[in-house]
Amino acid sequence: MKFEQTKEVLNQLVADLSQFSVVIHQTHWYMRGPEFLTLHPLMDDYMDEINDQLDVISERLITLDGSPYSTLQEFADHTGIEDEVGNWDRTIPERMEKLVDGYRYLADLYQKGIEVSGEEGDDSTQDIFISNKTDIEKKIWMLQAKLGKAPGIDADSRAKSRK
Repeated sequence: MKFEQTKEVLNQLVADLSQFSVVIHQTHWYMRGPEFLTLHPLMDDYMDEINDQLDVISERLITLDGSPYSTLQEFADHTGIEDEVGNWDRTIPERMEKLVDGYRYLADLYQKGIEVSGEEGDDSTQDIFISNKTDIEKKIWMLQAKLGKAPGIDADSRAKSRK
């Protein structure tokens, strides 16, 4: 079978992008505060972008003769993004931090996809992974700027800033 590791990463992304869309939707619903009118519609844009990535990823998996996860149970069983019951206790900055964490997780998964698709010689999928990772990194930069922080895209600089 061809591109087995690539298909594994693609299906992992199906589960994780599905879950992350829900995380963003929860942020959209449970946010309160002075920035609500600006951030509430912005979350719609974030969900649209993640759902567009999900569609491209799923269709690429099908193109490679894979079978994308397609049930809530499969998403829940396979996602690496934590589920959390909605609550009103988080501040807007805390909600934005949670989004940054999710985007960082996705950036790392896209990086893994870039590496395995490169090893397996799947240039088309690698191009999708690179493009999506670039978009995700831009979101990290923007959210971090909103939080008054540097992007911290470089894993080494993130590790140093935590010490």
